[in-house]
Amino acid sequence: MTDFFKDIKPLTYDPEGADLAFRHYNPDEIVMGKRMEDHLRFAVAYWHSFAWPGGDPFGGQTFDRPWFGDTMDLAKLKADVAFEMFDLLNAPFFCWHDADIRPEGDTFAESLRNFEEIIDYLGTKMEGSKTKLLWGTANLFGHRRFMSGAATNPDPEIFAWSAATVKACMDATDKLGGQNYVLWGGREGYETLLNTDLKRERQQAGRFLQMAVEYKHKIGFEGAILVEPKPQEPTKHQYDFDVATVYGFLKEFGLENEVQMNIEQGHAILAGHSFEHELALAASLGIFGSIDMNRNDYQSGWDTDQFPNNVPEVALAYYEVLKAGGFTTGGTNFDAKLRRQSLDPVDLVAAHAGAMDVCARGFKAAAAMLEDGTVEAMRAERYAGWETPEAKAMLEGDLASIAAQVVQDGINPQPRSGRQEILENIVNRFV
Repeated sequence: MTDFFKDIKPLTYDPEGADLAFRHYNPDEIVMGKRMEDHLRFAVAYWHSFAWPGGDPFGGQTFDRPWFGDTMDLAKLKADVAFEMFDLLNAPFFCWHDADIRPEGDTFAESLRNFEEIIDYLGTKMEGSKTKLLWGTANLFGHRRFMSGAATNPDPEIFAWSAATVKACMDATDKLGGQNYVLWGGREGYETLLNTDLKRERQQAGRFLQMAVEYKHKIGFEGAILVEPKPQEPTKHQYDFDVATVYGFLKEFGLENEVQMNIEQGHAILAGHSFEHELALAASLGIFGSIDMNRNDYQSGWDTDQFPNNVPEVALAYYEVLKAGGFTTGGTNFDAKLRRQSLDPVDLVAAHAGAMDVCARGFKAAAAMLEDGTVEAMRAERYAGWETPEAKAMLEGDLASIAAQVVQDGINPQPRSGRQEILENIVNRFV
């Protein structure tokens, strides 16, 4: 045991009790026939919680963590502290990038040795904890070698390095029983067209993803392959802009039945969408997989990765998750970080506890709204005309026959209310 979280006791469901407790998240509460923990499938993000030093674009490190450093002993200390927090929160899952959990070596081989050693150590930690691996991924954006991308890099040696890294991370994810593997192209894009071959880079990205899928089947990995869209930041023009863009990419390379989406709230907003839009679109396309739950500061206009605190927003997101059938291998990963002034260990625990409560409140509101059925009934009523034999036959016809029918029947349609404000009022009854 370390003493980083000394004097902090494991959190319990205590709606009227201690300040550091769950007021709304009761993992054993049955909602729509299933335990809340099994619905929400919370995960702690290793990178923001234990690797991020508290910097921002205008200032450096503010956090003083005893495990910061580049040795294996410190990496193991970081793992010890991480699992202590997982146990305090009774967290069912966690997620990592390779660079979060191991020190960088002078060569790829040295980094790989460090990585394989820490994976074995994490496996030992997992044996004594309930916390499992939701997903693993590779950091192919942080090091300067990736300044021009990873899979899309103009240098084939960077492509090769990236492929070797993804192979190692997929092997490690499989070894730890991870339920998904995520590919996030943090710098898969370009800064200027003056030095960019768009067609070549797109082909490279497509082949890279095909290789990852092929390797999944080669090793018998049973989890899902997920792609996480992001519109900008850090690269000016990202190839994985949003769900619609990624779906077109998957169709082009024959991967629409192999790859699902890991959708982040903050990225959806940066793309000019709502979170629920991206979730609903992914579900309608059959590629919904998992979510990163956070929020942006709407005044700042960039990806601030704050813990969620807006129950109505969260409720609308989980409404779409439930409509999609809920999570299978996916879950709710808190891709969120403390504010750089929140220095104390208790801040880290409290941030996760509060976020879990916000999600629980939003989720229960979403479940109640879905079980009530009013919104879905009004949606069905709006499109009821398309259920008639005549309307269905029209979709099998052609423009000329439809035009003739309009003239023959003297059709003169009048608009009907979309009832948006009424629907918004209904939502507000639940949140």
